[in-house]
Amino acid sequence: MLTALQRAEYERDGFIVIPDFKSLDEIALLRRRAEEIVDAFDPNESRAIFTTRDQERASDAWFLGSDNTVRCFFEEEAFGPDGRLRQPKALSINKIGHAMHDLDPVFEAFTHDPKLAAVARDLGLENPQVWQSMYIFKQPGIGGEVRWHQDATFFDSDPITVTTFWFALEDATVDNGCLWAEPGGHLGPLRERFLRDGDSITMEKLDSTPWPDDSTAVPLEAKAGTLVCFHGLLPHYSAPNRSPVSRHAFTLHATDAGARYSSRNWIQRDESLPVRGFNPL
Repeated sequence: MLTALQRAEYERDGFIVIPDFKSLDEIALLRRRAEEIVDAFDPNESRAIFTTRDQERASDAWFLGSDNTVRCFFEEEAFGPDGRLRQPKALSINKIGHAMHDLDPVFEAFTHDPKLAAVARDLGLENPQVWQSMYIFKQPGIGGEVRWHQDATFFDSDPITVTTFWFALEDATVDNGCLWAEPGGHLGPLRERFLRDGDSITMEKLDSTPWPDDSTAVPLEAKAGTLVCFHGLLPHYSAPNRSPVSRHAFTLHATDAGARYSSRNWIQRDESLPVRGFNPL
């Protein structure tokens, strides 16, 4: 699936950008299903927001219970001082997570794709296990910042094998909050680990290496349909979206079954919902 040049770029930079990986029809189906999930969501169930600031405090029961189900999370700036939504619900949701790829037929069909399985294999995942899915809205005007981080923080394994598959469902630009990454940054250390013990979360500091800045980071602008793959140690972030245009994306996180998946990662699976790869059953 991948060319020798693409594999070499991934080894060098820690990421590759593959345009036109998904068709506009496939994207439309996913977006329509996400709209239906949000429409059915009752805000009275939870007013949980998603934030990458002080994640130990922000990881409440609604978040921890989303590991193997499907739940909605609001943008940080969704609510006014009076506790009411500042704008319609459909323009207030930050993301849907975290098991749509196994529990929802539309997301399942998008995820369990032989073409995606081939890319994963070429990136070194001999037996991929897909742990998490997220539909990210990056709402116009209030789309929140996702601070610099490494995905291996949340999916620790020995050796580290977590790989991210990020799909642009709309054009992602510097103006509406595209990804930024540090080329070659995956060759550095793991800085933090997000650890779960029951209902308790801690962020363990491992290394004091500073996060990148504008002198080394590059924007990963992407047209709708593009797939961006990146290594779990790659530092990346996205800025707030202050533009009038949303930036929808869908992400998957997978590790290799040959690595020891940490029992302290926040998402675990058992026989009731076994972890699966990319190939359809």
